Amino acid sequence: MSFTRAPQTGRSPAVGNARVPRILWRDPARWAKLVRWVVFFALLAAAALFVHLAMTAPVGRYLPLEQQIMHAFRNADTGTPLGPAWLHSAIRDLTALGSAVVIILLTLLIFGYLLLTRQFAAAVLLAVATAGGQGANAGLKHIFARQRPDATMHLVEVRSLSFPSGHSMAASIFYLTTGALLTQTAKRRREKVYLISSALLVTALIGCSRVYLGVHYPTDVLAGWCAGTVWALLCWAIAEWLRRRGELAPAPKT
Repeated sequence: MSFTRAPQTGRSPAVGNARVPRILWRDPARWAKLVRWVVFFALLAAAALFVHLAMTAPVGRYLPLEQQIMHAFRNADTGTPLGPAWLHSAIRDLTALGSAVVIILLTLLIFGYLLLTRQFAAAVLLAVATAGGQGANAGLKHIFARQRPDATMHLVEVRSLSFPSGHSMAASIFYLTTGALLTQTAKRRREKVYLISSALLVTALIGCSRVYLGVHYPTDVLAGWCAGTVWALLCWAIAEWLRRRGELAPAPKT
C-alpha cells in the first residue's frame, strides 16, 4: 500500500467558518452592512432601555439600589468621598468635559474648522445635533421633574433637575457624533475603531463622574447615555446618508 502526501500550499485550510471574520474584515461592502445592522440594533436597544427607565426610575423603583451604589463611593464613618484629594479634583475636572460651557465651546471651534474647510453639511449636522440635544435634555428634565439626590451628597453645585443626566446625554451626543464624523475621513478601520472607542470612553467617564460627585442617581446617568446614544446614532445615519450623496467627504477605501 502506498501513501501520497497532499501538496503543500503554504496555507492552512479553512476549517468551518474560521476565515469568516478575516473575509468580513477585508470586504468593505460586508463590513459596511454589518456596521449598519449594529447601529440599528444599538439604537433600538438604547431607545427601549430609555423608555423602561423613564417609566420606572423617576418614581423610585430602583432607589434603594441606587442609594447603595452612591454610598459605596463614600466613607461609611465620615461620609467623605473615597480616594485621595487629587482624585476628587481630577473627577471635578473630568465632569466639566460634559458641561454645557465646554460642549458649546468645542462645538463652536469644530464648527469653525468645518466652515474653513468648506464642509458645510458636516458643520450644520454637528450644530443641529448639539443644539438639538441640549434642547431635548431640558425638555425631558421638565417632563420627568425628578429631584436630585440629597444635597449632603453633592460635591459640586447643581441647580437643574435630575432625570436624565444632562452631562451624560450631552457627552453622548457631542463626543459620539464628533467621533462618527471623524470616522468619515479616517483611512483605516483601526483608526475608525480607535475614534469611536475614545468617544465611548470619554462619555463613560463623564457619566460615572456624576455618580461619584453625588449629583445624579445611576439611572439618571444610564438614561442620559441612552437618550444621547439614540440622538447620536440618528445623526450618524444622517451623516452616512449625506456621505452617500457626496455632501460629506467620502470615507476612503480600506
